Amino acid sequence: MKKIIISIVVCIIGMLQINAQEGRIPAKGLAVYEAGGEFKTYEFTRHTLGDNDILIETMYASICHSDLHHTHQDWGTEKYPMVPGHEIVGKVVRVGKNVTKFKVGDYAGVGCMVNSCGECSYCKAGLEQYCKKVTMTYHAIDWAHDNEITQGGYSNNIVVKEHFAVLVPKNADLKKVAPLLCAGITTYSPLKQSNVKKGDNVAIAGFGGLGHMAVKYAVELGANVTVFDITEDKRGDAIRMGAVKYVNVNNLDELNGMDNSFDFVLSSIPAMYNPAMYLKMTKYKGDFAIVGLPAFNNQPTLKVMDFVFYAGRNVYGSQIGGMKETQEMIDYSVAHNIYPDVEIIKAEGATVTDAYQKVLAGKVKFRYVIDMTTLK
Repeated sequence: MKKIIISIVVCIIGMLQINAQEGRIPAKGLAVYEAGGEFKTYEFTRHTLGDNDILIETMYASICHSDLHHTHQDWGTEKYPMVPGHEIVGKVVRVGKNVTKFKVGDYAGVGCMVNSCGECSYCKAGLEQYCKKVTMTYHAIDWAHDNEITQGGYSNNIVVKEHFAVLVPKNADLKKVAPLLCAGITTYSPLKQSNVKKGDNVAIAGFGGLGHMAVKYAVELGANVTVFDITEDKRGDAIRMGAVKYVNVNNLDELNGMDNSFDFVLSSIPAMYNPAMYLKMTKYKGDFAIVGLPAFNNQPTLKVMDFVFYAGRNVYGSQIGGMKETQEMIDYSVAHNIYPDVEIIKAEGATVTDAYQKVLAGKVKFRYVIDMTTLK
C-alpha cells in the first residue's frame, strides 16, 4: 500500500510539473552565446501568463548602447545565451484575468524593468527603478519566477506585469516608439526634474541615441540648446533638430567662453570624458545631470576639489524613470510628435551583429530599430 501511495504522489507531481511547463509561453529571439559574440537564433520559453500579466507580440525592439555594454560584459559577469533589448513595443495578444489597463489589440511598450517589490519607499513614490528588488528586462534574476534569467525584447514576444508596461496611443508612429522606452524617459526625466523651461540655456553633452532625444525635448520646452560631441558629421543634425549651437570638443577654440553659461547640463556620454569641464560650464545654482554610463573599466571621475572650487552647482545622476513618469513621457512624446531618428533593420543575426559594430564605431544616426516581425 505504501508503495502504491508513493507511486500515486510521484505521478501527481509529474503531472503538475508537465502542466506547469505547458503553461509557459514559447518564444524565439536573437541571442549572443558568449561575451561579444555574434547574434544567432535562440528558442526558449517565458513564464506562465499570470493574473496580472499581459502577453505582448513584439513588433519593434531598438538597440541601446547599454545593450552593447551587457553583451560585452562591460558592467560585470553575465549569463549566456542572452537575448538583449529593453526598448520594446508591440501588440497585446493575451491578458490575465485581473488586468484592467490593457485589452487585446492595444499597443504596449516595455522598458528597462519588468518587476519590483511594490512595497518599499521607492516603489510607493513611483520610482520603481531604484527598488532593491527591481527586475531588469533581461540578464536579471527573476525572483518572482523561480529565479530564472530574464530575456529581452529581441524576440517575438514578452510576458510582463501590466504595471510595468505603458499604453501606447493608437496614433503613435510605432516604428519609432521603442527607443522612447529608454532613451526617451532617460532624458525626459532629468529635464522635468530640473524644470527646464522656455529661455533656459541648456547643454547636451553626447549626441547619440540619448543625446538627440534630450535635444528634441529641450527644444520643445523652449530652451536654447547647445550640443557637445566629438565629431563633425553630426553638426548639421543638431541644427536641424533645433539646437542654436554645436560644439566639437576636439576643436579647443570652440570651447572658449563656455564657463558658467548653462542653467542645465545633461551628460549622456557613454565613454571616458572630463566631467569637470561640464561642471565649470554649469551656472551657479544650475543643474548638472548625468545619465551616461561608461564601462566599468573606463569610468570618468569628478574630484572632491571640483565640487569645492565650483560650488553651488547641483550635480545628480538619473536612471530612466518610474512607470508613472514613463507613461507621461509616452503621452507627451506622441502628442508633440517627438520621436527618435531611426534606421529600421531586419531581425537577422548577421544584420544585428553588424549594427552593433556600427554603434561601437559611432556610425549610427541615431537609433537602430529591429523589425521583430521579420524574425524567422
